[in-house]
Amino acid sequence: MKSIQVGLLGLGTVGTGVVRIIKGHQQDLMSQTGASIEISKILVQDKSKLRDIEVSSELLTEDPRDVIENPEIDIVIEVMGGIELAKGYILEALDRGKHVVTANKDLMALHGQEILAKASEKGCDVLYEASVAGGIPIIRTLVEGFSSDRITKIMGIVNGTTNYILSKMSQEGAAYHDVLKEAQDLGYAESDPTSDVEGFDAARKMTILGTLGFHAHVSLSDVKVRGISQVTKEDIAYGKRLGYEVKLLGIAERQDDYISISVQPTMVKKSHPLASVNGVFNAVYVHGEAVGETMFYGPGAGGMPTATSIVADLVAVVRNLKLGINGQRALAPFKEKKLKTDEQIASKNFILLHVEDKAGVLAQITQVFAQHEVSLESVLQHPNETNPKAEIIIITHDANQAAMKKVLKQFEDMDVVHSIKSVYRVEG
Repeated sequence: MKSIQVGLLGLGTVGTGVVRIIKGHQQDLMSQTGASIEISKILVQDKSKLRDIEVSSELLTEDPRDVIENPEIDIVIEVMGGIELAKGYILEALDRGKHVVTANKDLMALHGQEILAKASEKGCDVLYEASVAGGIPIIRTLVEGFSSDRITKIMGIVNGTTNYILSKMSQEGAAYHDVLKEAQDLGYAESDPTSDVEGFDAARKMTILGTLGFHAHVSLSDVKVRGISQVTKEDIAYGKRLGYEVKLLGIAERQDDYISISVQPTMVKKSHPLASVNGVFNAVYVHGEAVGETMFYGPGAGGMPTATSIVADLVAVVRNLKLGINGQRALAPFKEKKLKTDEQIASKNFILLHVEDKAGVLAQITQVFAQHEVSLESVLQHPNETNPKAEIIIITHDANQAAMKKVLKQFEDMDVVHSIKSVYRVEG
């Protein structure tokens, strides 16, 4: 088989990692694919820029046509980021019969359906393992490892920045804004951290995982999103006292072909494996009807872990080339999307209330839960010398969201309830 020619769109941290692996692992790649893999062209913004990897100037170009329109290039790897420009390059590459590997979660969450349809039309591969959870092979696991099972739940920590922040808040008792500043100084958080801390990055990843896991077209707008910017060190301290850690979880569930997908800060029981995932690491828990519970853990970002997933996809494309089966791997969603209503979505809940410190208040509060048929697992009252109001912590049994919304609305209208300080889903 002739050598496989690869074009690279982007030479940032991840692109540099891809070049290092391809150049340094030639013997391994040859043994796995039966072909040598060579990088023909690399699209960069500035050819004269100093880089921490030695690349021949002849490989670099500032003209995307040198990659996309090059008849010698078989596979295009997109690691430039962004949405519209990357989408245009990928669609044009597919039109020219080139296979594509991408790490672009934003693009695949928003336009994956269109891109995969074009790939199917042209008989090309589009693989995107690195778009979710960095070095963890979760997409390949869902597509191949669970092909004989029916997935009922995908739950995970899929954003390293927020996990770092919450881990530091838990370990050091620090305030959110102090840890966010530290994360920015260390390069874990962007100068504008909105996408991470408000849950949008995790929501895009859960869109991809939900589509693959449940075989239905999940849109970003189907994901209910709540970030961590309102999580306080007091919330985390109360959770720890009761045996919980606060984690930003993506949660996708299926029951009787109805699905729900959300991203939200969640109280996770310390005995659950996800509770001990700290720092910038990611972990994804998958529950199948046949296999039961499984969990996948590893680095969720970083140049080399992400590059490893990209090159694994590259190897898969080359193997398909040898077998002549490109364009046949993608499994198009075949199920109708049925979203759960608030009456169908149920979970345990953690509620922290500030209430009047007088007799009879607790009875009024428990009566509201009884009125809406929400049963309680525990009710605790903790003295707080810094707060003149009484603090009551309630953990419910499984309750549907519709009932919980009615309970919270009624609390808002009660004179004895000073404020609904915190509400979290409880898992594990």
